[in-house]
Amino acid sequence: MRTCDAVVIGAGHNGLVTALYLARAGWDVLVLEGNDDVGGATRSGEVTEPGLVHDLYATNLNLFLASPVYAELREDLARTGFRPVVSERPYASVFPGGRSLRVYQDAARTERELGAHSEADLAGWRRLRELQHEFMTTLMPLYGMRLPSGAALQHLAGAVRRAGVRRLASFAQLLACSTRELGERWFATAEARSLLAAWGMHLDYGPDVSFGAMFPFVETFGDMEAGIAIAEGGVSSLPRALAALVEEAGGEVRTGARVERVVVDGGRARGVVVGGEPIAARRAVVAGTAPVHLFGDLLDGAPGVPAAEREQARRFSYGPGTMMVHLALDGPIPWSAHPDLASFAYVHVGPYVDDLARTYTQSLAGLIPDSPLLVVGQTSQVDPSRSPDGRQVVWIQVRSLPSTIRGDAAGEITADDWDAAKEAVADRVVAKIEAYAPGFGALVRARTVLSPLDLERSNPNLVGGDSVAGSHHVAQNFLFRPWLGASGYVTGVPGLYQVGAATWPGAGTNALSGYLCAELLLRPTTLGGRARAAAAGLGGRALAGATSLARSAGGRVRPGPARR
Repeated sequence: MRTCDAVVIGAGHNGLVTALYLARAGWDVLVLEGNDDVGGATRSGEVTEPGLVHDLYATNLNLFLASPVYAELREDLARTGFRPVVSERPYASVFPGGRSLRVYQDAARTERELGAHSEADLAGWRRLRELQHEFMTTLMPLYGMRLPSGAALQHLAGAVRRAGVRRLASFAQLLACSTRELGERWFATAEARSLLAAWGMHLDYGPDVSFGAMFPFVETFGDMEAGIAIAEGGVSSLPRALAALVEEAGGEVRTGARVERVVVDGGRARGVVVGGEPIAARRAVVAGTAPVHLFGDLLDGAPGVPAAEREQARRFSYGPGTMMVHLALDGPIPWSAHPDLASFAYVHVGPYVDDLARTYTQSLAGLIPDSPLLVVGQTSQVDPSRSPDGRQVVWIQVRSLPSTIRGDAAGEITADDWDAAKEAVADRVVAKIEAYAPGFGALVRARTVLSPLDLERSNPNLVGGDSVAGSHHVAQNFLFRPWLGASGYVTGVPGLYQVGAATWPGAGTNALSGYLCAELLLRPTTLGGRARAAAAGLGGRALAGATSLARSAGGRVRPGPARR
């Protein structure tokens, strides 16, 4: 029987990060991945035409570039194949009548164009940006800390001393806003308000969800200042580079190895069973697995699992679904509003806050929205290596959709299951873009559509096609992610830990739960205490942009040497 120090279930980027730090600390680590490739929701492939590489699910790597993992491992990741490419034209929104708002990494240019649109919007933008900068250095470092933890309490106490209770309360009030409220407080026009609200829909923050302002408040300005980063040659290069480093450090990564159950004996997690083979874990089992699967499937019948924790896992809430539409085009998208739009990393097609609210409500009611939000990722415009012969790679995230279809808001699609409905929904997507880019449909050479059901089939963590692995509403965020008492990666079963987007700090390719879980397991050895120092600099690094983020790591303690 194979025996190791730690078994990691799932080779998503967080699981691989935990495995890497444990292996570099001398642990014998085995990573087990059910799919035939590592990466989870960070995978790429040639899914439309040969030679065109698409990021199948996640694509934006800004959070990873802002993480302590990238700061510490940048050179090693480059050596094993991961290199980011950063767009200086991060995002834009298009509107009827040939209008658009475009956000450049050049802040002065962005302000000039916003001011030409509305002086009142420009004044609100500048003031809100000032507040975001203050927030990033005052409270944002908590994003990089375990909650609860002594480090988090210490930082919060320091923030109170420096900024004062009243100032922190004002930030709390701002973050408690919905995205609609945030936009109405700071901007005068419908276009500027929508520019902000579209970011909330990347998670499950419909325009009228309280505390929905959190993500747009950070992302709106952070992506302007850092640009939007993707992986050169495909996002799979990141998990593959991490896996290579795990094996270089003496660990093992197995693909096509789906774990059947977690073995609990004597009140402790002792290992797993995969393919009928028992594998013992002396120190820890780390599960990068959706709570419903961990506690409902892998721990089914296991003794000593607290009933209350099983119930919490059963009640863990998932948001609406996502569809991915991957297109191969003959040329750049012919946006009518402005020639620059064809070279932006993201173009949001909403258009307005009321449209986003209607879409969100329809999806929650089980209806296919009549006009869903489109996040159009112009991948090959950012990374030309994806289309070496001039064909274009386009990545479209469709937000938000019902996990289970109960009808069509437009009354046009009669199919009630995703396998039958997905192509008709993709036709709606293409038609919506055509309205803002006449001639777009004629450029489409090939397409591949991944419905919410396809997302879950590919990655069981994306329950119901929820691309962010669980609702991020405040009742299931911060100390409550995945639930109260489990936000620090521990479970009620000694020796069993959780990482991934279902744990704090949630969705996005941020690598933080994997990093912080490794810190917890290694305390007070090689990694202990380093996460506190990393988190303390997180806010400042996020403001500095992707390039200076990496440079700022020079003085930080490096990972231990690889174990041969």
